[in-house]
Amino acid sequence: MAEPIRGRSRSLAASALQLAVLLLLALALLVPLFWLVSTSLKGPTEDIFTVPPALLPSQPSLDAYRRLFNDNPMLGYLLNSTVVSALAVLANLLFCSLAAYPLARMRFAGRGLVLALVVATILIPFQVVMIPLYLLMVQLGLRNTLWALIIPQAATAFGIYLLRQSFSGVPVELEEAARIDGCSPVGEWWNVMLPAARADLITLAMFVFIGTWSDFLWPLVILDDPKLYTLPLGLQQLASSFSLDWRLVAAGAVVSILPVLLLFIGLQRYILPSASGDAVKG
Repeated sequence: MAEPIRGRSRSLAASALQLAVLLLLALALLVPLFWLVSTSLKGPTEDIFTVPPALLPSQPSLDAYRRLFNDNPMLGYLLNSTVVSALAVLANLLFCSLAAYPLARMRFAGRGLVLALVVATILIPFQVVMIPLYLLMVQLGLRNTLWALIIPQAATAFGIYLLRQSFSGVPVELEEAARIDGCSPVGEWWNVMLPAARADLITLAMFVFIGTWSDFLWPLVILDDPKLYTLPLGLQQLASSFSLDWRLVAAGAVVSILPVLLLFIGLQRYILPSASGDAVKG
């Protein structure tokens, strides 16, 4: 009897240690976010640099958010970022899935080489292609347009590789059943592959949305018109060296985080361990 009891005690101790480590990690991640929200809610007369720091505002106020939207074109920044991110997500889901399907299912000469070249482009830093891309956008007459932000994000090597791996795991029987029903290759892609890869499509959408929503360098290079600024560029305007208001900056940061957080919470339940059953149900 002593051995099973000792084994259970060790298991409980290991579980307790694992839980404690996870709680510490969660605390380390949540404290900066909590501090950001707390700073944005502090009143105009409240000192935000007290020692020891005050985690809760003594005079809660929405003054920073009021000034953020009344004194700054924040709604325009939000609209620009929303349009760019939404179109980039839709383009990625379409083009990456169309490129991944033949790489996963169709047999043709050089398929492995094409896949290797696509994967190799993931290793190329964006700074290497930024100048040629800028010159291309200028020659196309797209500088100072939102299209210059959308087109470079319309398809990604990561998305093609992710969906190719997802399509490769779909049972061949589903394709054969669709082919017997008279589906063309495009029909198989639409009716079988996309439903089966729903979890990976949502994962790709989240990655693309977060990357495009938070992109700062490329909009800074390609845009000069303040009316076309995305949210990261708009927040940078709040942190000028001449008039730095930490409450205003914190409020802008909270506003920029909320859409990403809401998107993750809304789509989390659709990310399942296995989505291949969706095609069978459909």
